[in-house]
Amino acid sequence: MEAKTEAGKVYLVGAGPGDPELLTIKAARAIGAADVLLVDDLVNPEVLAHARAGARIVHVGKRGGCRSTPQAFIERLMVAEARAGRCVVRLKGGDPFIFGRGGEERAHLMAKGIAVDVINGISSGLAAPSSIGVPLTHRDWSQGAVFVTGHGKSSEAEPDWHTLAKLDMTLVVYMGVARCAHIQAALLAGGKAPSTPVALVRAATSPEQAHRLTTLGELPLALAASGFGSPAIIVIGEVVRCASPALLLASPAAAQLS
Repeated sequence: MEAKTEAGKVYLVGAGPGDPELLTIKAARAIGAADVLLVDDLVNPEVLAHARAGARIVHVGKRGGCRSTPQAFIERLMVAEARAGRCVVRLKGGDPFIFGRGGEERAHLMAKGIAVDVINGISSGLAAPSSIGVPLTHRDWSQGAVFVTGHGKSSEAEPDWHTLAKLDMTLVVYMGVARCAHIQAALLAGGKAPSTPVALVRAATSPEQAHRLTTLGELPLALAASGFGSPAIIVIGEVVRCASPALLLASPAAAQLS
């Protein structure tokens, strides 16, 4: 008769936006303790330097618009490895609880009787604007920020852009590149001014980071001219006027943002 193995544990760990130095100490310790790491496509490979020798590393790519590892397979693998008594780290770009499906994974693991902890990471929605000097809140221009996806699970899950257009808050749009023309049209139809400042930030905090400053009225044209693809964050709101002066001077839309 096979001996019963003590149940393992799963950690849902945020690896941050790209810069490996933005990894938290707690995340680094969890990575170092892991027997198995399930690593998303957007995680900087340098983060894996914290993994111990002999740890099993499984790359489970998940990126919008690209072929992805099925979510059901990832969840089955986490359960199987934990039930085999192993320490499992599910390593995600950004934060697991901000558009990282961490809530779904935690619920699935708990339903299977698997112990699970969440270790937060810095989300790209915070890191991207910060990297160009843009705060998400500002006493003069924005009393709050809304994190929203540009790519809902279904048409019924589409954000209410008309309502968002009326909020005097910063909009931080994840996964919005492919649908930026639709997002722009919906916000304009909801009453958002075409002159509203917008920042596009691609691959925030990584060596490949790039940005473009524009306005809501020019957003699709600016995005097309930039050639930016995923991963990119779109920041919409008056706070974009706080961008670093050198960036404003270099921007084709500087006159509109000053």
